[in-house]
This record gives sequence, structure tokens and C-alpha cells, in this order.
Amino acid sequence: MKNQEIRTFGRRHGKKLSERKSFLVEKVLPGLIPNESESNDILEIGFGAGEHVRELAHEFSNKIIIGAEPFVNGVAALLSAICDEKNQIKSEYKNIRIWPDDVRLMLNNTKFKFSEIWILHPDPWPKARHEKRRLLNSDFLNLLANNLADNGKIIIGTDHWGYYDWICEQVSKTNLLQNDSEIEIIKTRYQEKNMAQTSEPKYLILTNKN
Repeated sequence: MKNQEIRTFGRRHGKKLSERKSFLVEKVLPGLIPNESESNDILEIGFGAGEHVRELAHEFSNKIIIGAEPFVNGVAALLSAICDEKNQIKSEYKNIRIWPDDVRLMLNNTKFKFSEIWILHPDPWPKARHEKRRLLNSDFLNLLANNLADNGKIIIGTDHWGYYDWICEQVSKTNLLQNDSEIEIIKTRYQEKNMAQTSEPKYLILTNKN
């Protein structure tokens, strides 16, 4: 298979960063890039402002939590939240690592294995002409499956039920098993917006068949 250009749809840069956030991105972020030599247990893809990444860091303080987010404003927001007034990482967030780029670049070029991979409220790209831009197609799901540890799981949440049905169709083309589930997680600002105006999010838990 020929290598294809990896595209991330949307803006990588939003509004101008504050002086402090710019400093954190330039000086603190390089020390938080994931390292294969560490025990990399949990990955969250597209973490937004990082609320759930921080929750995972609290809940699994003995594990490394990697957040992948290509948009610099989200990365800066997480850095601001996990650093104190002296721009040092707070002790409760020492287990957080950040991949500030398209996650496919990391997964295609490393041998990370994760016990959990979280994807909460990905952009549903609801218009038919934009369907090809959806991240959770069968090829991407297979890539995630290859990076699951034994008995690992992929947790996907969306409040767009049309996207949910589309993801289920994509799962059927993979070597993953699907389990629908109602799970309690921290509400992110994206969930609270509920752009699809549905009654509640739907979740999938996926595991490898073998």
C-alpha cells in the first residue's frame, strides 16, 4: 500500500495564544512528548481542552496517560491546566504526556500498546459531501486495533446518532468486536454543547476478536 498524506481537517491554530500559553508550548511541551521506553497505558485522541485527560490522570495515577491533539489551542489549554503558577507540572499530573499532532503519525511510526484508547465526541462531519473526512473509518479503526494491548479496549462516545450508526457500519469491516455501553464519564465542554441536540451520548466499547 502506498503511503498516503495524512490530513487533519479543521484549523490547527485558532485564536492567538497568551504569553503564558506560548511559553508553555515552547518550553514545557517538548518534555512531555511520549516516549516508547515508558509504560504507555492509556491514550485519548482529540482531547479538546483536556478535561478528560486530567480525569484519567487522577483515576489512573500509576499509569502513563497520553493525550493526542493536533490543535495548538487545545494543547495550550491542557498545559495551562496542569502547570502551576511557576509553570511547573503539578504533582498530580506528572503521568500526562502530550502528542501535539495527528495521532496517525505516532501510531504508524511507533510500537505503543494501550490498554485503553478513548475517543470522545469526534467531529461527525454530518454533511454527506464531508463523510470522507470522518476520522473513525475502518482503516483508522484497524490502526487502533493494532495498537491495543492484550485485552485492550477502544471507547468511543458521540452525541450524533447518525455518526454512531456510521461508526457501527465501519466496525463491521474490521476485526473488532462491538459492545454498546452506558458509561459514566466526566462531561467535557463539547458534550455539554450537545451540538446534535440528542438526549444523551452513545458509547461503543471495541475489543480485538483474537
